[in-house]
Amino acid sequence: MRAGGIVRVPAQIGETLDMRIGRQILASAALGLLVAAFVGPAAAEPVRLTILQVNDWDRMEEQQGRGGFARFMTILEEEDAASQEVLLVHSGDMLSPSLLSGFDKGAHMIELMNRVPLDVMVVGNHEFDFGPEVARQRIAEARFPVLGTNIASGSGEPMPGTERSLMLEVSGFRLGFFGITTPATLTASSPGGYSFAPVLETARAMAQELRGQGADLVLAVTHTGREEDFAMFDEGVADIILTGHDHDLRLLYNGRTAMMESGSQAEYVGAMDLVLERTEKDGKSRVTWRPSFRTLDSAAYAPHPEGVKLVAAYEERLSGELDKVAGTTLTPLDSRRAAVRSEETAIGNLIADAMRTAVGADVAITNGGGIRGDRLYEAGTVLTRRDVQSELPFGNKTVKLEVSGADIVTALENGLSRVEDGAGRFPQVSGMTVTAELDRPAGSRVTSVRIGGVNLDPSATYSLATNDFMARGGDGYEVFAAARNLIDPQAARLMASQVAEWLGSAGEVSPRVEGRLELRR
Repeated sequence: MRAGGIVRVPAQIGETLDMRIGRQILASAALGLLVAAFVGPAAAEPVRLTILQVNDWDRMEEQQGRGGFARFMTILEEEDAASQEVLLVHSGDMLSPSLLSGFDKGAHMIELMNRVPLDVMVVGNHEFDFGPEVARQRIAEARFPVLGTNIASGSGEPMPGTERSLMLEVSGFRLGFFGITTPATLTASSPGGYSFAPVLETARAMAQELRGQGADLVLAVTHTGREEDFAMFDEGVADIILTGHDHDLRLLYNGRTAMMESGSQAEYVGAMDLVLERTEKDGKSRVTWRPSFRTLDSAAYAPHPEGVKLVAAYEERLSGELDKVAGTTLTPLDSRRAAVRSEETAIGNLIADAMRTAVGADVAITNGGGIRGDRLYEAGTVLTRRDVQSELPFGNKTVKLEVSGADIVTALENGLSRVEDGAGRFPQVSGMTVTAELDRPAGSRVTSVRIGGVNLDPSATYSLATNDFMARGGDGYEVFAAARNLIDPQAARLMASQVAEWLGSAGEVSPRVEGRLELRR
């Protein structure tokens, strides 16, 4: 039963679901505007607030009975009915890399979240996967606040449509929000001319600013890596950190700061239940709070009928083309995250071979982090275009570069520099065999490279197929950014289309792990 501390307005989801989800924004910390009125219980009465959090959620459909918008709708409906106050937070990565996003550049996820709606979101690195223009367009379509505290253009202006900070009033308590996007976005995506201020420095300044404006509780909504998360947590720069990016299921509280990350794809929804209380002593007001945590497993919730209809309507746009057969694999394929980011894989070989053949290059390198299906295919599996698109959802194109042998070695050193971290830069290759000693320091691990059966010549020139993201220097492949384009992105074709065509022309394929990467540990 809701006490009404956050004034909420009716929002129709689909045709029949009537959920009372809204917000009362008291002030934007950047603008200092009073835009809402307080209606609530006496200040001394404890207030119970539930924060529901999702992060790295870009896929509307469920997989293997978990995640997806329909199950999430049921979770939200039940929590909204049971809790005194509910705030819904998305900690970034909404627009990509889902199956449908390759076609509509994430517009459907904004449309779905507008139906909820969210109370606040932070910009994630994948919001820039289709470039800054699309990111700005999607943010403009959002009917909920999007935080971009540390994002600035080359001239120092904020990213249009984002807010520097936000103040919400919940039953007389002021909650101040700021949002941090990892600076790794510069290499992990395609933000164009946007820059990202340092995480810890920005968090310190914003927490101080929000407290100065009367925030009783400071909440950092972040899309940041583990190291950045724990630097903020250990220093206690915010009361609550709601983070994303690592796909961790993480709940922490040290008596001062609470931190929550909720996996990915709304397979789990994090619930942080807070009791807020204001006391008066010696003429001074003091706010105390304490959290408890729940992890809501979406598998335990039936898909909401209206959500099922909505998802089906979007999927209908795709099924005609995507359900067509591309080919059959006669050997097993493993696209699980841990595999494609740490070792040679049959599916990585298939993709790299298709790219190299499509553009007629000597060699190919593609980043394992761009292979996203996260599944096993048994021998004999009939692969559809949907399967290919699920594996390569970013809409990347295959470009052809002219590089030196020394450039290839530099690229491989980068690709193998963070194997221990499971970094997405890990190279899946074609047309070469590579030997490396992973117990050596990063930057000096590659011991030999053979191309066309002979040792690589550092001074020779080779043609290389790669994806347009890496060609721009993404994932640390800066060496490619200065290379001569033989096929540039404007003339290039989609990787997913080339792989589908490769499968279609062969009919049956038998990719195997064949010693292209000999990694000695």
